[in-house]
Amino acid sequence: MAALGAMELAAAVHPAAAAPNARAEHRRAVLAPLEQAATDCFAETIGNNPAALAHARAGRWYEAAGVIGFLCRPEVDAMTKARDHLEGRGAGGRYFTGPYTRHLGPELARRLEPLLTTKAVANAEPRADSEAPAAPAGEP
Repeated sequence: MAALGAMELAAAVHPAAAAPNARAEHRRAVLAPLEQAATDCFAETIGNNPAALAHARAGRWYEAAGVIGFLCRPEVDAMTKARDHLEGRGAGGRYFTGPYTRHLGPELARRLEPLLTTKAVANAEPRADSEAPAAPAGEP
C-alpha cells in the first residue's frame, strides 16, 4: 500500500514518471482488439473449413491455420502493422511468429473444443441417400 502511495506521489510530482504506465495502457488499448480480431478470424475460419478442422482435431494448429491463413490476412496485417508502429519495424512479424503463434493453438483449442470432440451417435434410420431395400422374392 505504501509503495502504491509513493508511486502516485511520484507521478504527481514528476508527470514523466506516469508516462510509461500510460504508454503501456495505450499499447494494450490499441493492440488487444486487433489481436482479438485475428484470433476470432482464425477460430471462425478453422471451424468452417473441413480440412483445417481435421488438422485441428489432430492438434496440428499450425497446419490448420496454414490452410485458412490467407483468409485472415487482413486481421493479421492490421495487428502486425500496429505493433510495428508502436514498437518499431519488424516487431509485428516477430510477435506474430513468436508469442502470438505460441498462444494461438491453446486459445483455438479452447474456443473450438465443441467442434473438436467427435460424438458417436447411433441411428437406426436408413441414410437419405441409400437405396430402398429390395422386396422379398414372394412379394409383388
